[in-house]
Amino acid sequence: MKAKLFLAASLFAVVANAQLTSIDENFNNFTAGSTTFPQSGWSVKLPTGPFPPQPLMIVTADTNKSIQAYPGSTVAQPMYLITPQIVAPAGDKTLSFDTGMVTGGLGTTGSVQVGFATDPADMTTFVAVGNPIELTSTTVQNFKVGIPASTATYLVIRTTSATMHSPIHIDNVKYDSDLSVADNAFSSNEVKFAVTADNNALKFSSTSTLSTTKIYSATGQLSTEGKIINNTFDIAKLKTGIYFIVIENMNGQSVKSKFIKK
Repeated sequence: MKAKLFLAASLFAVVANAQLTSIDENFNNFTAGSTTFPQSGWSVKLPTGPFPPQPLMIVTADTNKSIQAYPGSTVAQPMYLITPQIVAPAGDKTLSFDTGMVTGGLGTTGSVQVGFATDPADMTTFVAVGNPIELTSTTVQNFKVGIPASTATYLVIRTTSATMHSPIHIDNVKYDSDLSVADNAFSSNEVKFAVTADNNALKFSSTSTLSTTKIYSATGQLSTEGKIINNTFDIAKLKTGIYFIVIENMNGQSVKSKFIKK
């Protein structure tokens, strides 16, 4: 009997600690309310003041449930919605979600920033991915953010309302390989690059005209970005290490790779 109980407990621990390879969450099976996190592996981190009313991460009670990041009386204070633990990203997936300001709030401006965290209980480990999404209306739109390779195993959606009592809507969060991104990619065979002998630049060779590049650190933080000029990009200010790169051509197509700066 004890052996069976031990086996059941062990299996539960394996399931509980399983890292996800993808996410497809519409929150319809969540328990509605303003104090129902953590649930289903999701957690939140909220500002600690000023109060009242306090900031809340609300699961709506309507048929099509969603998340409302309600800032309470705080202004421009970040709120964090944290996914279940995932397998460390390899740079081949996209995070998509619906967002917009909630109708009825005092204001209609705010921002959403996607990022990583290594510790879901400590948002000092948060590292932003890409630029913030600026919200200026209550029109709900779908946004997609390419997730670079990283050792971090939590994805985070950070919301910031510009006005108190102005919630931000979040719904239909998906993390997976994205066909539209794949369709928008050009082959790695079409572009080659190398670090120059002095380790100060990248030199490119491509069958198409290259336009811009973004370079991320091994932890997924954007290290530098800019235009590729004369098939060259300056990396003199980058520290020694492994970097992931997204190269875009004039047609808006992109390819991902990595390099080592010595």
